[in-house]
Amino acid sequence: MNQDRPFDPYSPDCPSRGLVDRIGDRWTILIIGVLSAGPARYRDLADQVGGISPKMLSQTLKALERDGLIVRQAFAEVPPRVVYELTAAGRTLEPLLLGLEEWAKQHMPGVLESRAHYDGVRKAG
Repeated sequence: MNQDRPFDPYSPDCPSRGLVDRIGDRWTILIIGVLSAGPARYRDLADQVGGISPKMLSQTLKALERDGLIVRQAFAEVPPRVVYELTAAGRTLEPLLLGLEEWAKQHMPGVLESRAHYDGVRKAG
């Protein structure tokens, strides 16, 4: 690792690469999007993040908790209740990831058009 730039994601051996991968993961972006509205239970996250498997949701939540981006609170109730919430560090990602979400919504028509053109050129050629 370069001592002048101790956390350089462009360096192949830098641990920040794993964090960039985690933050850039589609499930992370969507889970943080849901949690930006406030704390949520596992079932709420599963319902709001369409298409995520229970295994992937559990793995992503554990990874986000490990990285200090969310906190898991278990309440000793019957039935047990578990709530997930963004930490202060997780909240700093909100504007970035919500901006990415808005960018995708705004630019999707052009991307679809570009894909259709590309695919048409590839098929014809």
